[in-house]
Amino acid sequence: MSPVPNDAVHSSSARFAARLVATVAAPLDPATSDGPQVLGWPGRTLLVQRGDTELVVRDLDGAAPEVRFPAPWPRRYGSVTVSPGADLAVFAGVHALRAVEPTGAVRWEVRHGCWSAAVCAEAHASFAEYADDDHHARADSGSAAFSPDGALLWAHVRGHVGDDVQEEWLVIDPADGTVLGRAATMTVGSGSAHFPHPDPAHMGLTVGEGDENSPVLWGHWDGAELTVQRFVEEVFLAVSPSGEHFLTTDPGQWTLYLHRAADGAELRQLDEAAVPPPATDDRARWAYEAAFPHDDTAVVGTEDYAETPRHWLVDPRTMTLRGQVAYPFPIAGSPLSAGRGRWGTLTRDRTSLHLWELSHAE
Repeated sequence: MSPVPNDAVHSSSARFAARLVATVAAPLDPATSDGPQVLGWPGRTLLVQRGDTELVVRDLDGAAPEVRFPAPWPRRYGSVTVSPGADLAVFAGVHALRAVEPTGAVRWEVRHGCWSAAVCAEAHASFAEYADDDHHARADSGSAAFSPDGALLWAHVRGHVGDDVQEEWLVIDPADGTVLGRAATMTVGSGSAHFPHPDPAHMGLTVGEGDENSPVLWGHWDGAELTVQRFVEEVFLAVSPSGEHFLTTDPGQWTLYLHRAADGAELRQLDEAAVPPPATDDRARWAYEAAFPHDDTAVVGTEDYAETPRHWLVDPRTMTLRGQVAYPFPIAGSPLSAGRGRWGTLTRDRTSLHLWELSHAE
């Protein structure tokens, strides 16, 4: 599909004020932990931070108490997700998905093929068997995510040895670990990320395969079969609050694409030429993260690596640029989805999360 003619370049000088809603301190020391992440579903947003020995979860919407989960292995051995109720953490490790309760009890484990680039040929039964192996410590990784109602877990895993290292997308019952459905992803990923949809039957997945290749998978679970649409050379950014649309870009960060969630059809595009080039580069580059606080407003960044990144308001209805977001103080990185009409930014030292919304006048 050709880009929509963009006559909004002149409006890129417009400024839209962001209002600070709250600042939330990260619970763990960034020197010994990953940066905090935001996990969001309709009606629930959690701040999640992973250390080597524990996972800490804070409720960004209410007064629910902080929850801490013991970690089954250090943070470099995979990724993690948390249920909307913050009562179950699923660690997506090198050899297994492990569901852990806050008490440390293991609810279930689903073992899978090794994510090690060394193509480990053993079906290790415990982390202790490969804890000192450097190949496992530098392994690729999959990911997992819960549906908004917490009734389904979606997971990107690597198949067992003998399956030609085939990667799969699983739909799992988080109550007991039963695999309800599976589909081949036809990927060779180094990492991945899930994007929940308001409808538990849908889920988005981005699989990173290197600088020049990154497919988006759009999954649908009808209760009996998992069907997958595949979009080559796209990176998933965000889902609209209503779930009607989702936003992607390409690995080269040239263009934003708006898709209809019902059938995955591409509706409109917005080229990076709509954004004035930065002073320190030859062109603007859409960031690999974005927020969709309202159905008629997406917040998308450029130059997320820069000392002063720029964030832009995009109107998905026309895929035109409304203007630049104006913050009351310097921010860092990309806009992050944070639910309830908000978006977030992490401080440069990753010790705090700022939550923002558009000023009421806007």
